[in-house]
Amino acid sequence: MLPCCAVRTCHVLVLVLCLSAAEDFDWTKNDRGSFYYGTFPAGFSWGAGSSAYQTEGAWDKDGKGLSIWDVFSHRKGKILQNDTGDSSCQGYYKIKEDISLMKELKLDHYRFSISWPRIMPTGIKSDHVNEKGIKYYDELIDNLLENKITPIATLYHWDLPQVLQEKYGGWQNISMVNYFNEFANLCFERFGNRVKYWITLNNPWSVAVEGYETGEHAPGLKLRGTGAYRAAHHMIKAHAKVWHTYDTKWRGKQKGLVGISLSGDWGEPVDISNQKDIEAAERYVQFYIGWFATPIFHGDYPQVMKDFIGRKSAQQGLGTSRLPTFSSQEKSYVKGTCDFLGIGHFTTRYITQKNYQSGHGSSSYFTDRDLAELVDPRWPDPGSEWLYSVPWGFRRLLNFVKAQYRNPMIYVTENGVSEKIMCTELCDDWRIQYYKDYTNEMLKAIKDGVNVRGYTAWSLLDKFEWDEGYSERFGLYYVDFRNKNTPRYPKASVQYYKRIISSNGFPNQREVENWKRKATETCSSSNQLLAAEEQRSTAANILRLIHDPLTSHMEMVTEVVVPTVCTLCILLSAVFLMFLLRRHN
Repeated sequence: MLPCCAVRTCHVLVLVLCLSAAEDFDWTKNDRGSFYYGTFPAGFSWGAGSSAYQTEGAWDKDGKGLSIWDVFSHRKGKILQNDTGDSSCQGYYKIKEDISLMKELKLDHYRFSISWPRIMPTGIKSDHVNEKGIKYYDELIDNLLENKITPIATLYHWDLPQVLQEKYGGWQNISMVNYFNEFANLCFERFGNRVKYWITLNNPWSVAVEGYETGEHAPGLKLRGTGAYRAAHHMIKAHAKVWHTYDTKWRGKQKGLVGISLSGDWGEPVDISNQKDIEAAERYVQFYIGWFATPIFHGDYPQVMKDFIGRKSAQQGLGTSRLPTFSSQEKSYVKGTCDFLGIGHFTTRYITQKNYQSGHGSSSYFTDRDLAELVDPRWPDPGSEWLYSVPWGFRRLLNFVKAQYRNPMIYVTENGVSEKIMCTELCDDWRIQYYKDYTNEMLKAIKDGVNVRGYTAWSLLDKFEWDEGYSERFGLYYVDFRNKNTPRYPKASVQYYKRIISSNGFPNQREVENWKRKATETCSSSNQLLAAEEQRSTAANILRLIHDPLTSHMEMVTEVVVPTVCTLCILLSAVFLMFLLRRHN
């Protein structure tokens, strides 16, 4: 047995080692060097992702219960063009077809989510376990493994059972911690012999802020200044409980890993020489990814969140902070509950200091931060209005995570770009450029020493994009939603991403420069195929129109999406023909 003084010396040494493992992030150093040619470490895992509500469809089939998104999307005016995920990509019926697309891409892994109400219709195990839902995920997992694709399963990608929302208020209620743990435990029991990578929650920031603060997402609550913080607090506790359940009950026999997927945009100071801007940029990142990562890695909320929200709460005349607190036991329980960190990242903002006055009822998550977000008009923005292509921000974020959280094992769980155009375009050169630049910045981050083990392109398919409906497309594969069979067509980015995977990076300039040319060549034949199918579909619609009353013509024409100039010509010709026929009659 070691003498007491020796034990104390060991403790001091361990503390010094722990402190030295963390490092300060250098805000003044932003290396935006040229493209880096090189390859990723051996064993690096390449994948693509999806989520249950966005792709599965079959919203009321085979015993599935209602989710908050089923209910929310059915309310008029909540989703652009009143779209829903009722049928979406019909992924529930297309397991083998979609896995064949993954094989074509040569994916190492596929990230999907398990719909809580599909296997527990009310969200409560004692009410009912839906074996048909279990069977669906069994088939998906087995088919992935048969094709040598590693399944990465997300337990919660936003589709909370509606019963739990109605009975308890959803994530506003602490009871969700136990209900979520019960659901996770069932998933470990049924699927854990084959699934070795588990993600508890996907992007809890969006669940908290957009679900309970702004009301843009399900369940659509607007609890300004309190709702987001309370939801986040319960989700962090729920994540920790699930991690401990796996650690004590399943890890020994299943040998898997449990992590969380946190989304974070990068915040860059407007003026790198201005300390106020640097502090504002750090605040932006801490209020975003740090809100969840810091408790999980360090046991408590970022100090800057506690300071700012506490001060603003006091200015409002509140006796306690609107940011909930962890007890000392809870801090110990939450700290260290992460075998790997999933990072979802899409874009960057410039950040500057901006003071917001606190008054009764005026505070919100956004005003608590005292900052303004800006964008550079020169940044490309091909799709979503919020998504600008700023590749160097990705490397910055990864290095920040390395410095803040002692270089955890990282899997990039979401990264990709949308398009928002009326015309069908399979030759998506902007997406090729985005994937090329962002994966290259990730390679530079690995060269910096960041422990990134895998990358997940977002997403495999075009799909339901939450409050934006089907107006935005993130997919590598185009999905024709107007066709009841929802056929898939490869975009040029499929061939480009496939070459990155096959080469495990960017071997040399000459070879990489050829990739885009070859990818664009292959997409032209797919474009012709799709155009022909659209013309056939349009012609069939026109034939129906000719025999319908004039009012039906007008209603139908407004619903037809015209994707190509060629199809537009056919439609205009047909309308003119109908006009002549009516005059003749």
